[in-house]
Amino acid sequence: MTNTRSRGAASRGGWIRQYHHPRGDAPTLVCFPHAGGSASAYFALSAALSEGAEALIVQYPGRQDRLDEPALKDLGELADGVVAALAPWTGRPLTLFGHSMGSVVAYEVARRLERGPGPGPAGLVVSGNMAPSVQRDQGVHLMNDEELMTWMSDLAGTPPAVLADKELLATIAPALRADFTALETYRHPEGSSVECPISGYVGDHDPHVPHDGFLRWAEHTKAEFTVQVFEGGHFYIEDQVQDVARSILRDLSAFVSRRLARHPLA
Repeated sequence: MTNTRSRGAASRGGWIRQYHHPRGDAPTLVCFPHAGGSASAYFALSAALSEGAEALIVQYPGRQDRLDEPALKDLGELADGVVAALAPWTGRPLTLFGHSMGSVVAYEVARRLERGPGPGPAGLVVSGNMAPSVQRDQGVHLMNDEELMTWMSDLAGTPPAVLADKELLATIAPALRADFTALETYRHPEGSSVECPISGYVGDHDPHVPHDGFLRWAEHTKAEFTVQVFEGGHFYIEDQVQDVARSILRDLSAFVSRRLARHPLA
């Protein structure tokens, strides 16, 4: 059951946000934003998920209400911070969802949770990214502010009004550069994988996620790997919120049912 301690921990700030509470008991989904993204990027998705999931949204340091904290430049440190913050929820099987950079952070959190004392994650949904073992250093973290924002504009994930606001861009740029530093300097531990199943989502016109690199997620689970293709580019999830929510809820239900069948007391 979702308890008051869990809900209080999600509302006080720090690493975890919760915008919508489910009706009654519901399986828990932890959502990880893209590079440069904040928890509010998942507000619409959280609303769509609230009928069937307790959606917890990760807030990385260095943005929005955590702007006074330094953004982390190491992906392992990001994962460690999330794992510590999830302590109130690790007594139940969690499902993790991450888009773009968030998919790799979610994967590293899953690896750590599987080594912990709790039941480990029930499943992992990865979106808009190549597998962790695929090298992805394009030198984005070395770009100047103007080049960095042009890159984000090309991804079609940054509103034009934001790109036109120089003062706002100066506020956003440090966290964005830190995120790309974390992602581009990340090296997957050779031979590592997770025990839980992975479901992969991708836009059918995403130029930043080569098909071969995306399919290599199958190498990183000892369970099943499934694929779902959505219409759209890198940020298809912003245009396909309801469809994405329905797919996540289906995967979430399947993951939890599978976990309970194999581990009734977990």
